[in-house]
Amino acid sequence: MNAPVQIIEKDGKPEYAVVPYEEFRRLLQLAEDAEDIRAADAARLELQNGEDESVPADVAEQLLNGQQHPLRVWREYRGFTQEVLAQMSGVGKSYISQIEAGKKTGSAKVLRSIAKALQVEVEDLLGA
Repeated sequence: MNAPVQIIEKDGKPEYAVVPYEEFRRLLQLAEDAEDIRAADAARLELQNGEDESVPADVAEQLLNGQQHPLRVWREYRGFTQEVLAQMSGVGKSYISQIEAGKKTGSAKVLRSIAKALQVEVEDLLGA
């Protein structure tokens, strides 16, 4: 850093550093970049350790665009029919159909059971 820095002291000890605004913005960008790198490294480690998974771009797009209920997107991505998911989660097929259609929201207990069967977090099943 070659910018002029003014140090303001209190009781003989440095308390503040005053830098030109452009230098402040540059330092802020560097800090944000470092934070992004840390987050990416953490995500990569979670993937390597099997604590998270990557999903294809088209599945991510479906989850983000909100045109289909997330339950349906995850169910289809996992390759389950409503009947198979119903058996795996102990939830009625018609209940799953109603949640996917937006006619029911699903109780916390039901969503936990479905999430476990789909190997996702309950939050992943909540529509926007």
